[in-house]
Amino acid sequence: MSRPGGGGVGDAERYLYTNSGLASNSSSSASSQADWAARRLVWVPSEKHGFEAASIRAERGDEVEVELSDNGRKVVLSREEVQRMNPPRFSKVEDMAELTCLNEASVLHNLKERYYSGLIYTYSGLFCVVINPYKNLPIYTESIVEMYRGKKRHELPPHIYAISEAAYRSMLQDREDQAILCTGESGAGKTENTKKVIQYLAHVASSHKAANTGGSRKELQGELERQLLQANPILEAFGNAKTVKNDNSSRFGKFIRINFDVTGYIVGANIETYLLEKSRAIRQAKDERTFHMFYQLLAGAGDAMKGDLLLEGFDQYRFLSNGFVPVPGQTDKENFQETLESMRIMGFHQDEIMSMLRLISAVLQFGNISFRKERNTDQASMPDNTAAQKLCHLMGINVTEFCRAILTPRIKVGRDYVQKAQTKEQADFAVEALAKATYERLFRWLVHRINRALDRTKRQGASFIGILDIAGFEIFQLNSFEQLCINYTNEKLQQLFNHTMFILEQEEYQREGIEWNFIDFGLDLQPCIDLIERPANPPGVLALLDEECWFPKATDKTFVEKLTVEQGSHPKFQKPRQLKDQADFCIIHYAGKVDYKSDEWLMKNMDPLNDNVASLLHQSTDRFVAELWKDDIQNLPRAYFFDSYTVLQQNGSDMDRIVGLDQVQVGGVNDVSFGSGYKTKKGMFRTVGQLYKESLSKLMATLRNTNPNFVRCIIPNHEKRAGKLEPHLVLDQLRCNGVLEGIRICRQGFPNRIVFQEFRQRYEILTPNAIPKGFMDGKQACERMINALELDKNLYRVGQSKIFFRAGVLAHLEEERDLKITDIIVLFQSAARGFLARRAFSKKQQQLSALKVVQRNCAAYLKLRHWQWWRLFTKVKPLLQVTRQDEEIHAKEIELQKVRDRHVKVELDFKDLERKHQQLIEEKSILAEQLQAETELFAEAEEMRARLSARKLELEEILTDLESRLEEEEERNNQVTNEKKKMQQHLQDLEEQLEEEEGARQKLQLERVTVEAKMKKMEEDILLLEDQNSKLSKEKKLLEDRINEMTSQLAENEERVKNLSKVKNKHEAVVADMEERLKKEEQIRQEMEKSRRRLDGETNELQDQLAELMSVVEEHRAQLSRKEEEMSGVLARVEEESSRRADALRTLREAQSHNAELQEDLETERAARAKAEKQKRDLGEELEALRTELEDTLDTTAAQQELRSKREQELGELKRSLDDESRSHEAQITDLRQRHAVAMEGVLEQLEQARRMKASLEKTKQIMEGERAELSAEVQALQSGRAESEHKRKKLETQLQDAQTRLLESERLKAEFTEKNQKIQTELDSLSSSLGFTESKSIKLAKDVSSLETQLHDSQELLQEETRLKLSLGARVRAMEEERASLIERVEEEEEGKRNLNRQILSLQQQISEMRKKMEEDSAAFEGGEESRRKLARDLEAVSQRFNEKCQALDKLERTRTRFLQEIEDLNLALDQQRQNTAALEKKQKKFDQLLAEEKTVSARYAEERDRAEAECREKETRALSLARALEEVQESRDEMERMNKQLRSEMDQLVSSKDDVGKNVHELEKARRALEQQVAEMKTQLEELEDELQAAEDGKLRLEVNMQALRAQCERELAGKEESGEEKRRALMKQVREMELELEEERKQRAQAMAGKKKLEVDLQEIEAQIEAANRGRDEAIKQLKKLQAQMKDVLRELDEAKLSRDEIAAQSKESEKRLKSLEAELLQLTEDLAAAERAKRQAQQDRDDIAEEIANSTTGKSALLDEKRRLEARIAELEEELEEEQGNMELVNDRFRKTALQVETLTVQLSGERTLSQKNDAARQLLERQNKDLKTKLNELEGAVRSKYKLNIAAMEAKIQQLEEQLDQERQERILSNKLVRRSEKKFKEIMLQVEDERRHADQFKEQLDKSSTRMRQLKRQLEEAEEEASRANAYRRKLQRELDDVSETAETMNREVSVLKTKLSQSERRRDKRGPLPFMIRTTRRGFLGDASLENSDSEEPTTPGTTDPGTPGTPESGNGTVNQNPRASPLPPYLPPQGE
Repeated sequence: MSRPGGGGVGDAERYLYTNSGLASNSSSSASSQADWAARRLVWVPSEKHGFEAASIRAERGDEVEVELSDNGRKVVLSREEVQRMNPPRFSKVEDMAELTCLNEASVLHNLKERYYSGLIYTYSGLFCVVINPYKNLPIYTESIVEMYRGKKRHELPPHIYAISEAAYRSMLQDREDQAILCTGESGAGKTENTKKVIQYLAHVASSHKAANTGGSRKELQGELERQLLQANPILEAFGNAKTVKNDNSSRFGKFIRINFDVTGYIVGANIETYLLEKSRAIRQAKDERTFHMFYQLLAGAGDAMKGDLLLEGFDQYRFLSNGFVPVPGQTDKENFQETLESMRIMGFHQDEIMSMLRLISAVLQFGNISFRKERNTDQASMPDNTAAQKLCHLMGINVTEFCRAILTPRIKVGRDYVQKAQTKEQADFAVEALAKATYERLFRWLVHRINRALDRTKRQGASFIGILDIAGFEIFQLNSFEQLCINYTNEKLQQLFNHTMFILEQEEYQREGIEWNFIDFGLDLQPCIDLIERPANPPGVLALLDEECWFPKATDKTFVEKLTVEQGSHPKFQKPRQLKDQADFCIIHYAGKVDYKSDEWLMKNMDPLNDNVASLLHQSTDRFVAELWKDDIQNLPRAYFFDSYTVLQQNGSDMDRIVGLDQVQVGGVNDVSFGSGYKTKKGMFRTVGQLYKESLSKLMATLRNTNPNFVRCIIPNHEKRAGKLEPHLVLDQLRCNGVLEGIRICRQGFPNRIVFQEFRQRYEILTPNAIPKGFMDGKQACERMINALELDKNLYRVGQSKIFFRAGVLAHLEEERDLKITDIIVLFQSAARGFLARRAFSKKQQQLSALKVVQRNCAAYLKLRHWQWWRLFTKVKPLLQVTRQDEEIHAKEIELQKVRDRHVKVELDFKDLERKHQQLIEEKSILAEQLQAETELFAEAEEMRARLSARKLELEEILTDLESRLEEEEERNNQVTNEKKKMQQHLQDLEEQLEEEEGARQKLQLERVTVEAKMKKMEEDILLLEDQNSKLSKEKKLLEDRINEMTSQLAENEERVKNLSKVKNKHEAVVADMEERLKKEEQIRQEMEKSRRRLDGETNELQDQLAELMSVVEEHRAQLSRKEEEMSGVLARVEEESSRRADALRTLREAQSHNAELQEDLETERAARAKAEKQKRDLGEELEALRTELEDTLDTTAAQQELRSKREQELGELKRSLDDESRSHEAQITDLRQRHAVAMEGVLEQLEQARRMKASLEKTKQIMEGERAELSAEVQALQSGRAESEHKRKKLETQLQDAQTRLLESERLKAEFTEKNQKIQTELDSLSSSLGFTESKSIKLAKDVSSLETQLHDSQELLQEETRLKLSLGARVRAMEEERASLIERVEEEEEGKRNLNRQILSLQQQISEMRKKMEEDSAAFEGGEESRRKLARDLEAVSQRFNEKCQALDKLERTRTRFLQEIEDLNLALDQQRQNTAALEKKQKKFDQLLAEEKTVSARYAEERDRAEAECREKETRALSLARALEEVQESRDEMERMNKQLRSEMDQLVSSKDDVGKNVHELEKARRALEQQVAEMKTQLEELEDELQAAEDGKLRLEVNMQALRAQCERELAGKEESGEEKRRALMKQVREMELELEEERKQRAQAMAGKKKLEVDLQEIEAQIEAANRGRDEAIKQLKKLQAQMKDVLRELDEAKLSRDEIAAQSKESEKRLKSLEAELLQLTEDLAAAERAKRQAQQDRDDIAEEIANSTTGKSALLDEKRRLEARIAELEEELEEEQGNMELVNDRFRKTALQVETLTVQLSGERTLSQKNDAARQLLERQNKDLKTKLNELEGAVRSKYKLNIAAMEAKIQQLEEQLDQERQERILSNKLVRRSEKKFKEIMLQVEDERRHADQFKEQLDKSSTRMRQLKRQLEEAEEEASRANAYRRKLQRELDDVSETAETMNREVSVLKTKLSQSERRRDKRGPLPFMIRTTRRGFLGDASLENSDSEEPTTPGTTDPGTPGTPESGNGTVNQNPRASPLPPYLPPQGE
């Protein structure tokens, strides 16, 4: 590396270059190289130094034994923990990428070595790592700038100027935009390096330009440079602040873009800012400041300016949290003037400056506005509006409107605006939000104004260099939303670096042509980036955060839950390592795992603002303020800070007001409205996360289009001390800055590469025979060497010009080379030493022989010197010619040789000339040929020139045309630009309208979203209501469990009473001990006061006595610390007592509530008992009535008697079971009363004890307060000695913390045991709940018995009805008997189950009692452990915090009150739910009643139909009977007619006989007989027809009777089936009714219990409110006392802080003195080494002088030269002596310093000895505590073992019981399954019955139809019967008529007899005459004619059919019948006896 000369650079060389002593370096490097090779040095981890050097001693598998270089200690480590060390030649290497071993230890060691040497810049590949030196270095001068100007990066040492120069030259040469990325933690030097980059670019890009141009241009350029440099002070004043790490920390990120033209000159600049920490404007952490401008304004403003700006002192502003905090080395007043000067240089107007300062004062006034909460409401009010008036004056707004907008802002509800009152918290939040927004807008305007000043040209630069100054990766204890944004940015930047770095690396691999698969290392970080920024599938962190901002009920907790659900399986997402209250989720970044806390992320992401005040500010009279707030009203729908998220959704929000989240456009206050500079996409709900993501994407797009250069800034320590480097801190930053990430990527490639020639030259020694002699290509030679070395192919790649190696391969080759060289050097040294020894031996031999010759010559000379001839010979010999011949010959030979040489040279010259001549001839011929070609080309060129000239003329004409066109186009362009401006204006108007429309659309969308949310909410409410219906049974079970829990809590209360009594005794003992200790402390205090007075008197006498006093004070301080620890322990005890008291009160309230519940249960049991007795009496009466009825009705059958006896037995058993149940209930009630009385007595005793304890604690509190006052006085007296004992107290505190952690572990173990006990208790509770369940089952069984009795009564009634009906009695009786038998079996089974449950309950109670005994034993053991722990804690107790704990107790009471209120509200809600449930159950019961009524109506209808059918049957039977009677009558009449017929026949026979006798009219009588016989036949046929019809009627009657019997049987069967199905239905319905009644009764009981619980809770609430009021009164008094104590404590703390400061100063002085001592010792060692070197040089010089003197004495020739050499050496010796004298003087000075330092060391050693004695004492005390801790641990372990063994046994027993219970549960489940099967079967039967009913209905319809048909048939039969009756009546009438006719006939017969007699007489006479004359007489013809006429008339009159049984009227028996008939006919007149013949 070349070094520039110059004197100015010489001072800076030591901060740029490594050591220049090459000889010493080479010797030290050689020795270190040998040491490294011999010892096998490596790096091992170290807690103190990060890594330590060590040498490998042994290797055993995966373990390595190393020996530390510092102390020689041997350590065994795993092979992975050991890191290889680089060879010493890589020490302080300038580029860490050249390290052959790339690991963390090597990187840290290289940086440390360079930093300690003053070299703060180091390259790491593309990185430039900068370590903050914390002092000014002379490496930033103009001479250094000139030194780096125009140089390449590898030509000079690392520097920020080299990075800037490389970026600048790359921009000019490659025409590519550049970026310089400065990242690092706060205080690492990012801002300073950014300044240096700007300084270098301003110097380089303007100096040569100014030289080339005129003076005006030089002034302009100088102004631009100056403004560019002056922009930083303004931004620092407004954006920087003092933090704990850095006095000038940038609280924003910035990207400075410097534009250059084509020639490389600066033409303008632009600044973009990111993520301003605006919250610093309203609050700051301790020892930190807000932005510098606030302090500069308050310190530097004059009186007039303060009056104008209404400024006050530092302490008058609430937003200045720490008041005035000075910055070391800076003055705010001077900085204010510099800032104003910078603003003037930047071109700020005075009005703009004053407006800015006015806004800064307004921001401070925001903090002075105070609000107060109204008494009766939560509404905020402003009692004093002075600050508001000042604020409104400064900002130009109305005070009343401002107060109204803050206190009662107008919000939009639907379409209307209403005023909403704000609470104090909302008002404070609004004011703080406005202050932050105001300062943020001011900062953005400032950046915009600076950009406007720096943008000097209207045209865009050709290229630019961007400088990014942004915060690096951050991992804090508490990481929030800001850290996520910063880490997200660094992830993207690291991805850019990985991509960029390895693209260059892999491009070199491609150029070299090696085998390499292209890898995109930027993708390594893509999963983490996707986790943060992915929009969907699944959404990332920012997307989920934005999504949660839309939902009204969303909280930070729901955001974390949704994030865990969506990204829980992501490889970069984990659950936090810390507790939940410290972190919510963890993200694995490239720099490490970061735990994030999500508090207020939604608010930070939405960033709400009060629109009312924003509108006021927009309407401000101050133009500056109005312009700042212009955009919020016209364009942006803001978020209301006082609204919920729902209102936020309705109104919309736009969050693009975050600093740096949009790009600032051109515009300002003077010419363009500032609001237009902020325009982004409007009308959307845009969050901070979205905007930050957009701005980051824009930044990354800009950086990707540039060539990046990376600068990583690192903090060496947090103490801001020069020359100190903390290894762990630097390692963390190397990880966060990506340096180690870059090294990781380098390790995956081939980071070491070497040129072929260098590789062959350096490592050919390792392969001596691999390369043959002669020429060979370098690549082939390297390949042969690699093959000879037998390297793995994966470890190297051979390129075109280089060979590439993996990391560590070159180090291995170096080791091999060093070993080979050491072997060769050893051989060479042995040969050289042998040669030197032999040469020295031969020299000694020659010297010996020469000495002999000299001695011999000297002896001869001594003999001959006085001989005269010898003298003559010596004088004559030089004069002889003979002696000169040799000289002449020698001269001639020399001349001859010269001539020969000349001749040879001339010949050679001649040959050269001839050769040159030939060459010239050849060249001449070639030139001639070329000349010929050139002439030809010239001719062609002339022709071409002529053509080109013509073309030129044409082009000039075209150019003139084009210029004219260009002018026209420029005019058109101007017109178009004007039109474009108009169109842009029009577009802006349209955009504004579009934005308004978009806002309206967004509001509609938000309203739609809210409506959808409401709909979802309604659906959720519906689902909740459905869930409530499903939860009723669960709540019922929970209530039963609560009853069981109350019973278990009674037992717990009894145990707690015992424990509290024990605790009371212990506390009384503790109080007694404390009183004794207080007395002892008072005595000790009096003794201390006496000693203090004595010591005060003796302080001025002797320092020894002062030391004694200091030791006494230290002892007292230790005692005081112990007393304070004891007080803290006592306060902890008091807190425990208060918590126990609260537990006791809670248990008391629980016992009271349980008592009330038990009383209610007792009342319900009494009511149930009374009801049961009443039912019993009713059942007895009913039983007697049934007995009487059964005796009346069922005494005849033996089956009925057996049924009655069985039912009597059942009733007796039921009575006995009821009596047993009543007796058991009474016993339980008495037992519960006794337990309750005992519990009440115990709780009352606890209350009395707690009251007594409270009184005693108040007394002790007063005593301790007095003692505290006295102790505070002592503290004030003893504060002078506190500083020295502070570090001891810290050690003791650490020990105490260790002890406390151990105690916490023991408490944790105790908590685990208590949790186990609670689990066992819960198991017992579950057992008791199962017991309660069995009891409820028994109650249900009793109710089932009662219901069975009611069923029995119903069945008896049905039996009576069945006996009345006398149908299917036997079947029903058998069914009832079977049911009764099954019920008896069920009752017996239930009784057996009850007995089994009772036995199980007894066994469980015995087990519970055993478990309680074991628990008491365990609790006793625990109490013993707690007593031992308390004994330890008594030494740490203190009384000073009792009052705080009482306040905590009061707060706990408040919390319990709120909890009880919440529980009451929950109970009210539960009660409402129960009411709703009961209403639902009542509705269900009503529905069931309706169903039952419908079924009853159906059964009644069926019964009516049955009755109707029976009635119809009865009617049909009566009709059939009547028909039968009528038939019988008809038969009788027929018989009579037959008899009459017979009589008539007999009469006819008589008549015939009489005819024979008469002998006269025989022929006529024969005819008449025949006619009569015909009539008789006809009558017979008619009679037969009538008989057939009668037979058919009888057959029909028989068929009807059969059908009726069949129908009757079928109806009876169907009725029996219906009655059976109806009976089954009735039973099922009755069973359901009973179950519903039971559920209703249970619900009523639960409701009554809930009401009772509510009443009891209301009473408890009243009591608690009374207690809270009393506690509040006590708290107010205690607060007054607390304020006094706090004032005292403030004084004490102030004095303590002063003591701490003094102690810290002393400690700092001691550390500085130690460092000074170390530096002096180092200087002393160096001086001693220099002195030794000087002495060695002196001895060497003296030895040289002696040798030279001997040579001078011995030599005879060359004396003058030797004399000269002698003089020179003497001068050198003189110089060395002078230097030696100077060194001796320096040594004396050093010795003086050493003596002084020795004195200081002695004093420090004395102090250290004192400190060591104290530390020994503390160590002894610590050892005692550790021993006690160990004893306690052993005891705890023993207790844990005993308890574990006991618990194991208990758990085994409980598990067995649980298995039994599970088996019982399985049985019950099986029973339930069977019951469910039965239910399903019954349902199937019910369905079948319903189907049967429907079939019956169809059959009934068919029967109805048949009945209708039969009725019609019956009606027809009735009509026929009626007709038959009419016919019978007619027949009777006809018979009577015939009888009359017979009478007439008889009369006529008599007359005819008389006539016959007459005729006989006449006949005799006529016969005699016939014999004479012949014809018949006329009388016979007339009689025959008359008889026939009468018969025909009779037949004509009888047209209707006759009934059977009637006789023929035309068949007379006698002749009178004819007469009768004639007489009867109205149309026939009687003929005279003699008529004249008419036919004759």
